[in-house]
Amino acid sequence: MNIKDIHRVYFVGIGGIGMSAIARWFNAAGYSVAGYDKTPSDITNNLINEGINISFTDSVENIDSEYIRQKETTLVIYTPAIPNTHKGLKYFTSNSYTVLKRSEALGLLVAEESGIAVAGTHGKTSISTTIAWLMNNNCNAFLGGISKNINSNVIINTESKHVIVEADEFDRSFLTLYPEIAVISSIDADHLDIYKDFKSVNDAFHQFISQIKPTGILIYKLGININKSVNNEIKYYTYSVDDTSADFYASNIKIEDGFYRFTWHAPNEVVTDFKLGVPGLYNLENAISALACARFADTNISILRTNLESYSGVNRRFDYQIRSKSIVFIDDYAHHPQEIKACVNSVRHLYPDKSITAIFQPHLFTRTKDFANEFASSLDLCDNIIITDIYPAREKPIPGVDSHLILDKIHNNNKLHCDYNELVNKAIEVNTDIIITMGAGDIDRLVPEIKKRLLKKYLK
Repeated sequence: MNIKDIHRVYFVGIGGIGMSAIARWFNAAGYSVAGYDKTPSDITNNLINEGINISFTDSVENIDSEYIRQKETTLVIYTPAIPNTHKGLKYFTSNSYTVLKRSEALGLLVAEESGIAVAGTHGKTSISTTIAWLMNNNCNAFLGGISKNINSNVIINTESKHVIVEADEFDRSFLTLYPEIAVISSIDADHLDIYKDFKSVNDAFHQFISQIKPTGILIYKLGININKSVNNEIKYYTYSVDDTSADFYASNIKIEDGFYRFTWHAPNEVVTDFKLGVPGLYNLENAISALACARFADTNISILRTNLESYSGVNRRFDYQIRSKSIVFIDDYAHHPQEIKACVNSVRHLYPDKSITAIFQPHLFTRTKDFANEFASSLDLCDNIIITDIYPAREKPIPGVDSHLILDKIHNNNKLHCDYNELVNKAIEVNTDIIITMGAGDIDRLVPEIKKRLLKKYLK
């Protein structure tokens, strides 16, 4: 289906962070938009306020009649989280509607325009959100998190030819994309329930590289082993925080009030005195690649300078909740060993003499089983470690796999297991300078109460 033939779009699972971004774009572009989700949420409430009709009952009778009568010009988009038994989805598939997964719908939008896709087992949301803000006057963007600058997961500019998307490796979703510019931040073993081993992960990323359009560009982190023969028609560039052998890197890095000033080096230019509006060493690394990407999209240096300094980051990515002399509280989405390591090292870089307490909720039984040693090693970088039970997400329990599998491998004796319902109390009791909550499950629901109690304790 050509996007020009679509008049209305129905979303099955509209309340997800990625699905809602696409729904908002189609709604703003003038399409008729409706959808289903299991339960109301802040996201669905906002979508309803924007004029999108949402049903919370799995029933064909609750699908708007215009979507029933005019299937030839109706596109149905669903998330793989929706079971095959869903009555609405079964109706659409059995009645010959054009039905696409979320990733396929993104592929359709990218194919129509100048696509910028950010891939990597870590860092996709942070990098894509940085690029989107750097280019915010001249792009559309579909983000995997809430940008603090716009308090949304989507930027809509239907007059722009640029479309920024996250190229998600889960379920090989990124193989629906054919971008002109791509970024790869990391290729690590992850989602081994899908890929089985690192070779399969690496092969999928190289297939993604092969799909970059002729005369396109790949910007990838220095040190990733890329086989350039998979696509001889594109240009390859590397980036690094400060390694001068990379094509893009930073020098003269200084910390002022917790934020970075630096000189940005590119193959054909050097720009002094950039300031990054968010803290964290890995955010500086992300900014190096984002600047390169935005520059290739012809963004003016003065715009880049202004927007980078005003960049506020993403919810749950090195997200300061409290920053005072008596206590620092940071919330982060880190749920892979490399992400935990990057977060903790960034905190150490900013606060070298402070004690750090990690409160970690493991995500997925399979990931815990596959990376227990690596999780333990990353958490050992902290002074105190508190681990709660595994957040199962889409998975069923695996016999013998629980959070103690990680806890028992941590060498630091300042470690303990804590029930989820007791995490707030434990966070208040621990003697520390810095607290970091980490995980991709529902640990973020405790953040407001932890913040409230810490403020009461330390900042009376």
